Amino acid sequence: MFRKLLGFYPRDINYYQLALTHRSLSMTNHEGKVVSNERLEFLGDAVLNAIVSDLFYRHYEQKDEGFLTNIRSKIVNRDSLNHLALKLELDKIVKVSKNVNPQVSNDIYGNALEALIGAIYLDYGYNHCMKFVKTKLFEPFIDLSKVEKLEMNYKSKLIEWCQKKHFQIDFEMSCKTLNENHQPIFLSRVFIEGMPVSESTGLNKKESQQKASRIAYQQIIEQKTFHFLNEESKN
Repeated sequence: MFRKLLGFYPRDINYYQLALTHRSLSMTNHEGKVVSNERLEFLGDAVLNAIVSDLFYRHYEQKDEGFLTNIRSKIVNRDSLNHLALKLELDKIVKVSKNVNPQVSNDIYGNALEALIGAIYLDYGYNHCMKFVKTKLFEPFIDLSKVEKLEMNYKSKLIEWCQKKHFQIDFEMSCKTLNENHQPIFLSRVFIEGMPVSESTGLNKKESQQKASRIAYQQIIEQKTFHFLNEESKN
């Protein structure tokens, strides 16, 4: 099973078995601790972000940081990872309690994919992870020309993230000024837990909110906003 899925044989199969074990079926390790794939998911998330950044840095030699961050977010967002996990048919092998409805908790498989990448990293290292992402994810399932054109609803993604973290999010809108064509310029600000996170302008309310939301969401992808909130909450 693992040879077909990964393209190689595991050295330590325990990593991979754990990666495919949802927290609803937590296992007990040799030290008596209850474990699931959540720690591997944390590691795999970081490794995947590094690999996708590496690939795009080399592929898009003339693109700036904003473009690279934007297109990476389209690959590593939760919907995309869930879709890729289903393409790999992880839904057929992830171990989940019968009490959990995967149709409701549809992040299960995307999380398992990240955990699987974490398992590969521990078992074989970064280069094997890179090969897996390129040959098992990018080459068969990802069309970059289509991804570049994909528009993401950043406001919805931002609200979804805040709801998941139980953070309060607010949008502040004002008509800042007029441009050279005497059109109103709208200014939108994003506040999370009462703290200003981002702002941007647009020719209408929707545009300004989406642009401000994109900036905030990219900060989350970079893990800047999250750490900022954590630091503030300590004070």
